[in-house]
Amino acid sequence: MDAYRDFAYVYDELMDDVPYEKWCERIVALIEKYGVSRPVGQQKDSNGSELEECSIEEGREEVSCGCGPEELSESGELLESERNLVVDLGCGTGTLTQLLYDRGFDMIGVDSSEEMLNVAAQKKEASGAEILYLLQDMKELELYSTVGTVVSVCDSLNYITEEEDLLTVFRLVENYLYPGGVFIFDFNTVYKYEQVIGNTVIAENREDCSFIWENNYYPEEELNEYDLTVFVQKDGDLFRRFTETHFQRGYAPDKIKSLLERAGLELLEARDAETEGEVTEATQRVLMTARECRKKELVK
Repeated sequence: MDAYRDFAYVYDELMDDVPYEKWCERIVALIEKYGVSRPVGQQKDSNGSELEECSIEEGREEVSCGCGPEELSESGELLESERNLVVDLGCGTGTLTQLLYDRGFDMIGVDSSEEMLNVAAQKKEASGAEILYLLQDMKELELYSTVGTVVSVCDSLNYITEEEDLLTVFRLVENYLYPGGVFIFDFNTVYKYEQVIGNTVIAENREDCSFIWENNYYPEEELNEYDLTVFVQKDGDLFRRFTETHFQRGYAPDKIKSLLERAGLELLEARDAETEGEVTEATQRVLMTARECRKKELVK
């Protein structure tokens, strides 16, 4: 059964405890620390000083991707406009996408669920945000240009259950990253599925929407299957019931680092997403930041 179909229309209500604001602040801080993207009208250098606009006639500006100084090509002007693009990969209903847009970033949201993007589009229309949403499987990501930053949070990468498919995603991200661009993402660990939520039942009863979340963990495959049953109030005391089945895989931090390196990405830091401290054996969610450092394109 396809995931995030009926669930999409109650997702925000049932996931109202997700700390999107906090995640947004972390991501912005990491972009400021490591990245090349800047909010519109807030172009700054690595020391936080405002950058002066530079035209083709005025000269050329070197942009470092961590691989040494670079000269400029004739396509530099186009690339300069791309460095501030931020892609939210697995954007879902667009909550984080909208928050980053509100912080001044030029946003693109990508998701494989048409229903989730329908909700995101409704938010976009209500807010007047200029966000581009693309209906794509991240394993087949296709963008029209390079982008300065790619973010992916809230278990999105755990839905990639085959290592080779995850490597494909990382290679696509690397391919579309602007020179020196960063990839900021999180993932659930094997420990979380195996020791914390695997083979448990989570239920919540609300006034107009309730759910039962049944987890089944398969240790040999390192897969977690969860069967979600949702009851949504329709008319009066009548409730509609629907079910969805989701599969996620936990990953060890060392495995993710290895896949990043194979894709040509440099791991900059990894932290416990809950404590913001060091990653330990008991870490349930890891937040990583990686950087593109192989491209030799010449940018303005």
